[in-house]
Amino acid sequence: MSAQTPGLPRADELEARLQERLAPTQLQVIDESADHAGHAGAGQEGYGTHFRVRIASPRFTGLSRVARHRLVYDATQDFIARGLHALAIETLEA
Repeated sequence: MSAQTPGLPRADELEARLQERLAPTQLQVIDESADHAGHAGAGQEGYGTHFRVRIASPRFTGLSRVARHRLVYDATQDFIARGLHALAIETLEA
């Protein structure tokens, strides 16, 4: 995988990014791309386009659901240019 053509995002890359940025106490990243075959934005590869994130972080304490989601989106924004089409987010306080 070259720096010029990084390819579709992988669950382990999203997990590493969220660990780095949000220091979660719980984290689960699930690639649901295969479930969206034929859906707009789904890649032919069957991975890397649709993810579900379940995350608990001390950074979420006192924040609204929208603010929590914004933190997750901000941490993963650059993956969109690589083909991330949908990100379902479930957040909890740590």
